[in-house]
Amino acid sequence: MTASGTEPVLLDAHPRDREQLLDHFNWVRGETERLAAPLSPEDQVVQSMPDASPAKWHRAHMTWFFETMILAPFQGGYAPIDPHYTFLFNSYYDTVGARHPRPDRGLLTRPSADQVTAYRSHVDAGMRVLIADAPDDIWAQAAPLIVLGLHHEQQHQELLLMDILHAFSKNSVAPAYQTYRAAPARKAPDLRWHDHDGGLVEIGHDRTNFAFDNEGPRHKVYLEPFRLASRLVTNAEWKAFMADDGYRRPELWLSDGWATVGDTGWDAPLYWQEVDGEWLSMSLSGLQQINDQAPVCHVSLYEADAYARWAGKRLPREAEWEVFAAEQPVRGNLLGSGLLRAAPATGEDPDAPEQMFGDVWEWTQSPYVPYPGFRPVTGAVGEYNGKFMANQFVLRGGACVTPEGHVRATYRNFFYPPMRWMFAGVRLADDR
Repeated sequence: MTASGTEPVLLDAHPRDREQLLDHFNWVRGETERLAAPLSPEDQVVQSMPDASPAKWHRAHMTWFFETMILAPFQGGYAPIDPHYTFLFNSYYDTVGARHPRPDRGLLTRPSADQVTAYRSHVDAGMRVLIADAPDDIWAQAAPLIVLGLHHEQQHQELLLMDILHAFSKNSVAPAYQTYRAAPARKAPDLRWHDHDGGLVEIGHDRTNFAFDNEGPRHKVYLEPFRLASRLVTNAEWKAFMADDGYRRPELWLSDGWATVGDTGWDAPLYWQEVDGEWLSMSLSGLQQINDQAPVCHVSLYEADAYARWAGKRLPREAEWEVFAAEQPVRGNLLGSGLLRAAPATGEDPDAPEQMFGDVWEWTQSPYVPYPGFRPVTGAVGEYNGKFMANQFVLRGGACVTPEGHVRATYRNFFYPPMRWMFAGVRLADDR
């Protein structure tokens, strides 16, 4: 159940039930507006760094996708509300055409937030007609793209929260996106290990339901015997790493990571600040005392790898992570919990690793590269994932800002090694 009180559905990649798809379309589009509702027009225009985007731009780009990829080609006679939006709200689709520079999205004071709302309403009306009335031959082509668009929108819902947290962290008064919500007070259980014998395993999506193209094809991977930690690394454990000069010991760091530490002056995770001897962290509920029992969050691949070396362990490979996750239900501290922050593990199930889904995205040591047999689809949609398969690393499992129904065991998120404004943390692995 989500914070808005609606249960998400799992959509087939080629849905036949138009009513179900329409309901899901209305729910996803409504969730975006619910997430944007606490933001003022001024909040929605700010861009705090080149990698982030204004909330208003996210709302418009998600709408641009439905208009450009679905309405324009499939709904005869569709009239755009403003032809300039094709240029303003294109993200990276070179086959569609030119676009406004990404680092300058915060300069788009026009259109206003209200005009973006009108844009969303205009496109939503057209989409509802298309879903309900498109001829069967058009429906067969459009329906998979609609499902893709809905998952695309859920990605941007998470980005909207990531980006507004970064923007608010630059405000000296540390504003809160939402009122602080209490979580159950508990101590993180002792770290245990779950063994896997390795061998020949299969990973990747079988296409039963929706998946992004980068999640397949399903294929075989050989694993050496390994073990996976029972829970995520906690803030208390990260403080021990810091107290042992973890940020000042070059032997713990990859070369590029050590250079990044020197260039940036990192001495703690992003958003941490020490006030009168106490560590606080900026959150979506403003500046808060750090919960030592909760998972550490907002760390880069470089930091995650350095911590693992300090602990005498390593980061998991994505195939190792997936073989454990595939055996577990997809539930956890996701967006619908309403916490919008990571929470301590429970220790309730000693037979399986916990926190595999939700709380924080988990860095792996696996580079983001195509699976054997991967082929991007033709056309603009083929730019969605494939062209980014270089110089990035895979994260798994979702976070406390990931929408329900969006994540699964095969889901491959990816970021560059120095990035840390996403909700990313650490699970350890080890060889047996």
